[in-house]
Amino acid sequence: MQASETDRVRERQPAPACGGVTPAPRGTAGRTRPPRPRKKVRAFWLKQLHTWHWVSAAVSLAGMFLFAITGITLNHAASIGAEPQVTQVEATLPPQRLAELRGDHAAAAPLPRAVAEAVASAVALDPAGRAAEWSDDEVYVAMPGPGRDAWVSIDRTSGTITAETTWRGWISYLNDLHKGRNTGDAWFWFIDAFAVVCIIFTLTGLLLLQLHARHRPSTWPLVATSVIVPLLLAVFLIH
Repeated sequence: MQASETDRVRERQPAPACGGVTPAPRGTAGRTRPPRPRKKVRAFWLKQLHTWHWVSAAVSLAGMFLFAITGITLNHAASIGAEPQVTQVEATLPPQRLAELRGDHAAAAPLPRAVAEAVASAVALDPAGRAAEWSDDEVYVAMPGPGRDAWVSIDRTSGTITAETTWRGWISYLNDLHKGRNTGDAWFWFIDAFAVVCIIFTLTGLLLLQLHARHRPSTWPLVATSVIVPLLLAVFLIH
């Protein structure tokens, strides 16, 4: 009887696998399977899109805020009052510098460097490197900038320098930054770079919407609204 009881216990125990390793209990084998390739690809792109989205958002944050605010001020420019401040200054060019203005010059040649430095010292406007308009009587240099208009005129006979600056206020200054008006090459390239970053921000946001859309039923109706509303306004209400 004792031997038979021992045999029965041994029969109930699972047989060891090859090499003496006991097989894993049922229900745990599936937990050690590697992730499916499709899930790996989706996780990779999801991580990349999140990274590019937040980086582009961080880089363009200040610019988007500026362009959003100036979009409002430009839209209401007629109702935003501003009193231009006009400043006029007169001075006299030293005789040795006046001599450099005599003779023939190309139609749009800038002022000689020494003359430009003398003008900047006299009237606090620097015409260096700017195209000048040469006539028999005077040299005229326009120096517009964001939020302002400025010019310098030099009498080629007497050496009298006349300068005028019109300042239209900080709102006008910011509006001109929005439009890229009289802002120079550096701001010109900044606007292009900023636009590229905004495109990256928008496209990565759209792809993230696509990846999460099945869990958010209102995603595509809202995206469609963003397209349809301005389209209808442009077609039916803009004349």
